[in-house]
Amino acid sequence: MSSTSRREFLITGASALALSAAIFQSVQGWLGEARQYAGAGLKRPLDGPLTPPENPEIDPVAHALNRWTFGPGPGDYARVAALGVDAFLEEQLAPEKIDDGLCDRATARFSEAWWEPVGEAYEEDDETLSPILRRVALLRAVYSQRQLFEVMCEFWSDHFNIDPGKGDARYTKIADDQNVIRKHALGNFRGMLRASALSPAMLWYLDGRANVKRSPDEKPNENYARELMELHTLGVHGGYTQQDVMEVARCLTGWTVLAKKNDDFSGKLLSPFKDRGKVVFRKEVHDDGVKHVLGQEVSPGLGEGDLDRVIEIVAAHPSTTQFIATKLCVRFISDDAPPAAVAAVARAFADSQGDIKTTLRALFATPEFRSSAGAKFKRPFHFIVSALRATNAETDADRGVISYLERMGHVPFRFPTPDGYPARAQHWHATLLWRWKFALALAHNRIKGTRIERDGLPRLLGGDAALMATLLNRQPQADESDAFLKSGDGLALLLASPAFQCC
Repeated sequence: MSSTSRREFLITGASALALSAAIFQSVQGWLGEARQYAGAGLKRPLDGPLTPPENPEIDPVAHALNRWTFGPGPGDYARVAALGVDAFLEEQLAPEKIDDGLCDRATARFSEAWWEPVGEAYEEDDETLSPILRRVALLRAVYSQRQLFEVMCEFWSDHFNIDPGKGDARYTKIADDQNVIRKHALGNFRGMLRASALSPAMLWYLDGRANVKRSPDEKPNENYARELMELHTLGVHGGYTQQDVMEVARCLTGWTVLAKKNDDFSGKLLSPFKDRGKVVFRKEVHDDGVKHVLGQEVSPGLGEGDLDRVIEIVAAHPSTTQFIATKLCVRFISDDAPPAAVAAVARAFADSQGDIKTTLRALFATPEFRSSAGAKFKRPFHFIVSALRATNAETDADRGVISYLERMGHVPFRFPTPDGYPARAQHWHATLLWRWKFALALAHNRIKGTRIERDGLPRLLGGDAALMATLLNRQPQADESDAFLKSGDGLALLLASPAFQCC
């Protein structure tokens, strides 16, 4: 954005924010109710130096924080600058070694929802489970110190998207989040792909549970097989054919999920707690003949071993390495993934046989990543979480915040189709008005269940200049400082500014 257009944006934004503030003030009844804080009562402790960036441009420390986290909070820049960017990356790539006590306390009230075994979830009201998923995702993004891990959990949740509104996915998506996404987010892609294929939520969502061959004339259900190749591995232009889809579907016949009713589709009575939601292989409805997938033979007689053979073939395919590398570069570098960076990431992915940590190290070492500071437009979830983190907000992640994500079209785990929420900026440009409204509401503590120290934050950080540098991740430019001082609502304007919208 040019300096002229930025100045116009700031002036117009200041006027719009001022007008919105007047409207807010006129709605006294609603305002009084919304100001009643009912938040989680937790905020990140600021127990270290809060020195903000001193550079006029986004430097490597700020760039790393912008991309590897959902946004830095007060003090994060000083800590990472002292630690070093490389050491910070290695710290984030070992999340199990990071004390995440604050996040654990923030989500403790929901811990019983992560049932083991999954069958116990069927005893719960299905209308309560998806809201718990959404709130916990938001709380983790705001409070966790394991930020890169949470960023990758969001990435893979989109990649293996499941809408919990379909069938028994409403009961089993929490187990999918725990056993597929979070277990493998920084692990191995092949392991995650296999876990996803056998996830009860995925088997419900993409009809894998209905993929059977009970007679020579019965055609298998191709829904999951198609999405496995189009969305999870090779990509839509990855070189597979309709015949490949049919052959993969044949390989995956027989896997099913024991349903909410107390039977396994063959009349066998089940334990209501132990067996519901359990994934089983039914050999009698599996096509055990020879198949050919992407030019490779799947031998007859493997039974449930067909699944592992399919995973081996599609995970190692060159189109898969290219597809995953491109998606990662879009997420961390640019909407137009740089070819040289994609090639480097694809090599690391292939050479490591899908090791995600190795792949990320290669990505973050590319010159294209290092030179892309400030070029990514935040998706709404990222924007809202970054605003909460930048202001050291306390939040319960409940309806007050979720309602803004609803208006921006980016509520976690609510995308209806298997391709997941769009990654590129163009899809999200129409959300600017609600971003401005959120910025104003947050700055004035008008979001029920969320609170910031509006007056104390500048004092804590060392004044208005330090506040601006903390939120912008660099020293403010002259027009930004001028607009901040003249707007009468500097914090809201900063959060609504073009610089804060990007990372």
